[in-house]
Amino acid sequence: MYRVGMIVPSSNTCLEPTTSRMLSEIDRVSVHFARVPVTRIGLDPAADRQFATEPMLAAARSLADAGVDIIAWNGTAGSWLGIDHDRALCATLAEATGIEVTTSTLALLEACRAYGVTRLGLVVPYTTEVTERIRAVYRDAGIDCVAQEHLGLTDNAAFAEVPEARVRRMVTAAGTGGAHAVAVVCTNVFGAAVAAGAEAELGIPVFDSVTATLWRTLRATGARVPGWGELLWAGNVRNEFQRTAEALLDATGADRTTLRIDLPELGLQVDLTAAEALRDGVRSIRRDASLDQRRLNTVEWLEEHRELLVQTNFRDDPLPPIALREVYGVRAQMLGPVVRGEAMAGWLSVHSLREREWGEADRKSLHVAVDAIAQILDDAEIATRSLHPVVAE
Repeated sequence: MYRVGMIVPSSNTCLEPTTSRMLSEIDRVSVHFARVPVTRIGLDPAADRQFATEPMLAAARSLADAGVDIIAWNGTAGSWLGIDHDRALCATLAEATGIEVTTSTLALLEACRAYGVTRLGLVVPYTTEVTERIRAVYRDAGIDCVAQEHLGLTDNAAFAEVPEARVRRMVTAAGTGGAHAVAVVCTNVFGAAVAAGAEAELGIPVFDSVTATLWRTLRATGARVPGWGELLWAGNVRNEFQRTAEALLDATGADRTTLRIDLPELGLQVDLTAAEALRDGVRSIRRDASLDQRRLNTVEWLEEHRELLVQTNFRDDPLPPIALREVYGVRAQMLGPVVRGEAMAGWLSVHSLREREWGEADRKSLHVAVDAIAQILDDAEIATRSLHPVVAE
């Protein structure tokens, strides 16, 4: 049994029943709650004191008595108090309990990182002042809130009284302006139930705070939870894809790494990247779907040879597309095929903005990354089967 501990704002009536419903078909996970006094949201000192360390520490210690495997502060105060506030809180609680600790705000930021979100639609029940502070905090974290919907409320208990239909309209309105995703930033708003429907309408992920917190606490289990939106179903795989791309970037010293893969069950196809890691100042290629990737010379070469394509320059065939060279400035690359059964499901790309030799260590790093993607896919299939066991007839 994997046990999750959650610290809950005392006036919150949303996150516990919502979390229980999301886990209703997962029989190997239990969730345990401890409350701390929180009744009003504002930017004044009295409101800030509700999120002091001492009550959180007492709650964390009580959860530790239950032998939980991870603890989450299931509240979004870090979204206006600052990311460093939540990181310091996690460090303090982890040191006191010896248990991994996270928060709702950190979970939301990890979801944005896993999906490459830098333009966010924001949905909150808070006042204008709190909303603007959240936008500033997220801007400092590299995320621009390009659209926002707020209700002007301060009473935490009142947040849970907002009808789901109103929340859905807010999410839809916030999913404009070129947003890469929408985030419902409050754990006492019933946003989880509207996420899947809104995603189908908008064509972008919807990260509800309650959902994001549960997603982050379940990471070690590999569980994929259907029916509650993109993040709980595919977020673990997307996160591992992103981590692999980032590790490959570091190992090779390249300027950009990408993963393209066909996984219809996760809504992924090769004309858009499933993961991308960039050096500072390097232009993103993540959402450019202008090319038919399977018909590129380099990809056709991969399909035929099923081995690494290593190009120190682009003087010889197979030539990459003009757009890669002229729009994105790539001068050298390595490509590694991801093969599943008889099919080439996708490939990893390693880009350099200058001509360069790719050494043996670089090639080995790409092989390691390709193997890592295969392992992620294997693990995801195991997790899926564990949610839907086969019953012998």
